[in-house]
Amino acid sequence: MLSLAEIAARHTELGEPDLAHLRALRADWQLLADLSFSDLVLWLPTWSGSGWVAGGQIRPTTGPTVFADDVIGAFQPRGRRPLLDTALRQGRVEGGPPQHALAPAQAVPVRREDRVIAVIARHADPAFARTGRLERAYLEAYSALAQMVADGVFPATGPASRVGAGSPRVGDGLLILDVDGVVDFASPNALSAYRRLGLAADLVGARLASLTASLAPARGPVDEDLSVVASGRAARTTEVADRHAHVLLRSIPLVAAGERTGALVLVRDVTEVRRRERELVSKDATIREIHHRVKNNLQTVAALLRLQARRIPSPEARAALEEAVQRVGSIAIVHEALSMSPDEAVDFDAVADRVCAMVAELTPADARVVPRRTGSFGALAAETATPLAMALTELLQNAVEHGLGGRSRGEASLEIAARRSPGRLAVEVRDTGVGLPAGFDPGDSGRLGLQIVRTLVVGELGGSLEFAAREGGGTAVALEIPLPTEQEARPR
Repeated sequence: MLSLAEIAARHTELGEPDLAHLRALRADWQLLADLSFSDLVLWLPTWSGSGWVAGGQIRPTTGPTVFADDVIGAFQPRGRRPLLDTALRQGRVEGGPPQHALAPAQAVPVRREDRVIAVIARHADPAFARTGRLERAYLEAYSALAQMVADGVFPATGPASRVGAGSPRVGDGLLILDVDGVVDFASPNALSAYRRLGLAADLVGARLASLTASLAPARGPVDEDLSVVASGRAARTTEVADRHAHVLLRSIPLVAAGERTGALVLVRDVTEVRRRERELVSKDATIREIHHRVKNNLQTVAALLRLQARRIPSPEARAALEEAVQRVGSIAIVHEALSMSPDEAVDFDAVADRVCAMVAELTPADARVVPRRTGSFGALAAETATPLAMALTELLQNAVEHGLGGRSRGEASLEIAARRSPGRLAVEVRDTGVGLPAGFDPGDSGRLGLQIVRTLVVGELGGSLEFAAREGGGTAVALEIPLPTEQEARPR
């Protein structure tokens, strides 16, 4: 399906300011559809004047739809929809009995500055009853907003008026205020939301700003946003909360002939939403604290192993404990990264750099080899990062001890090259050492480090592992690891 910008570029002469106005309208026109119990279609006049092209469509959540399929991108020749032609030409809201079920019952011109840039067609199901007090109040509110669209004053502009993903909708609760901020109408859901805040009386007839301030906790002066929103003086959103309830308020001033005539206030009870958010924050903090404590414990274990290694006279035993220190240290590095991450994913580039620095400490001072990283791993989930960090530690440590042994500082180099693509991570560990020994078998059970690498890469990560002689001398170890789809969605 084509976007609004693509449709406009192909069929109209609308510029970027016009499109920005239409995007703001489409971001908020669910409100119009719900208040009118109708489907809305945004029609754009074509550059040739030959007709209309549908640039947007929205269905109501408060009533049935009349469209079984989308009409975005559809073309209508001029004259086929007389209401659209008249609304564009006269620049005013036009209505009349529809010729058939899919014909519009009303056309609302969309004005920006001194031009009509589009027309909204309202399609209503004629069988849907709209005779109750609530239905009449909704339609009156819609008529006021439709006229504001035709006058070019809706939607409002400015950061404070932007509609967020969690903004209240008509079905959440609606209040209609007069010019003095007194409630003329309150939907049942809006009344229920105020009941949770502690309201015992009726909302109708009350001055909403003072009533809401009396229900909010007394913590110094009344919040200015609360007063502005609850009185309907500006297009803004705020939240009222006490120990038991959280209620979101969004005000939309109603304007006619340049004068404010009242306001709509959308009300949403977000108590359960806020409770779940607090639980998630608490859970995330707990998980980060656990990772921090695990990291501390692992570092303590590594320190104890290092201390024990210094007391053992056997060189073989001391070397084995030092290898264990490195393995524990690589896991600790991942947990340290997780303790500072907002989710269960880590920036593995930083982890790989820490592993390189840790392995560099193993090389003799007179022939110090500092492994370096090229390319990027991106963000990896904890279940991938931990075994990969251990595998890289083993490969780097093996290269330092066996492949680069006896090489001088200028002759030896060690590199990790990472290349990430959708669903796949390729890593290569390359050194300029002595190369693979004759008859080398990576599956030899006597090589503990390589057995650990194979278990981690092939067994845990489901990847592949290949050893080969490096061109120009040395060894290249290639790892290829599949990445779950959810890891590809995380930022890199």
